[in-house]
Amino acid sequence: MTNERVTELLQRAYSDEIETVMNYLTNSIVLDGVSAEEVKQSLEADVQEELNHAQMLGNRLKQLDERPPASADFEARQESLQPPEDSTDVVSVIDGVLDAEEDAIQMYRDLITAATDADDPVTEDLAVTILSDEEAHRTEFRGFRREYKQD
Repeated sequence: MTNERVTELLQRAYSDEIETVMNYLTNSIVLDGVSAEEVKQSLEADVQEELNHAQMLGNRLKQLDERPPASADFEARQESLQPPEDSTDVVSVIDGVLDAEEDAIQMYRDLITAATDADDPVTEDLAVTILSDEEAHRTEFRGFRREYKQD
């Protein structure tokens, strides 16, 4: 068993990953324009990785005799990642992804700390693994943002 803080963070991270899947998928569908193609392809690829994160978090909750949140428990938080009114506004999507990645990075850092404090090395290892993926996503989208600043 682990402590309440670890469970709370695992459940929040699970919900955040599910919300990210929804927003990445929607943005990968609605963005228009030739310049949007590389960002759309990246978002499509990241959908599966974010879904895998949610599955890992859900499985860890199950191992801890807890359950992942369901839709009735869901509270949307990713305001900046909502699809733009202008479907060619790729920069707003990039900025939304960067906001979401920063939030995820902080979430996993908090989870690592909580798991360490709770003497829960399995959750700590899981959070470190996912943190690495989130930092890689942030790096990729920082690159996209730099390219769009040059235009």
